[in-house]
Amino acid sequence: MRNDEIEARMRAFEYFHSLRALPGAWIVLRVDGRSFTRPTRETFEKPFDVRFHVLMVNAAERLLTELAGLYAYTESDEISVLLPQHTQLFDREIEKLVSVSAGLASAAFTAGFGAPAHFDSRVWTAPSSQDVIDYFRWRQADAARCALNGWCYYQLRKEGETPAKATQILVGKNAAQKNELLFARGINFNDVPLWQRRGTGILWTTVEGAGLNPKTNEATVVTRRVITHDENLSMGDDYGSYMQQIIAASRSSAVQVSD
Repeated sequence: MRNDEIEARMRAFEYFHSLRALPGAWIVLRVDGRSFTRPTRETFEKPFDVRFHVLMVNAAERLLTELAGLYAYTESDEISVLLPQHTQLFDREIEKLVSVSAGLASAAFTAGFGAPAHFDSRVWTAPSSQDVIDYFRWRQADAARCALNGWCYYQLRKEGETPAKATQILVGKNAAQKNELLFARGINFNDVPLWQRRGTGILWTTVEGAGLNPKTNEATVVTRRVITHDENLSMGDDYGSYMQQIIAASRSSAVQVSD
């Protein structure tokens, strides 16, 4: 069999290689730590550890820069990265988007952690900016729910309860009851750092600084884009407005580039 014939036959079995995100659809890549309980159990404090948080923020920043994203959001062991609406990254191929994002997150976290750590990845797509806003509000609501549950669970564990018993105690309890459980132990959940309850945003901002015009040798003002970490995110409708501003700014920049 000729080489070109066998190549064509083998390529035909790459069924999913041609799968792409629809043109104009918003893309969010969400990476999650895979089996993180085992490698991190003996290293980090529970329910939250600043050292783990820093590793996740650094991984999110790496994803934002390498994938030319608009915004990244991290909570617990997951990161969501919003890509520009009309991105042509990897020709919008699902296989590439998933494999590269998982690889980048794994490499970044492992480099800081000093031991192998693995992330999986998925692609989320939607037709409208409102869907994008709702997505990030959904992930933030998950952060709040998981943070409250985590604080309760590990307080019970520190008191000697087994994993099964601690879980059983929390089954059926609503948010108010869980808050009361913590309050009875001297913990006001509203005093827990915001990054634990609401997650962290990683985004591009424009800053101005002093510069020098190379042609005239005169002082001038230069602007550049830098990455900032927002650990004081708002919630609810205010967070929705926050995301709307990020989306609107990206569209404005796209128009200026096309012009």
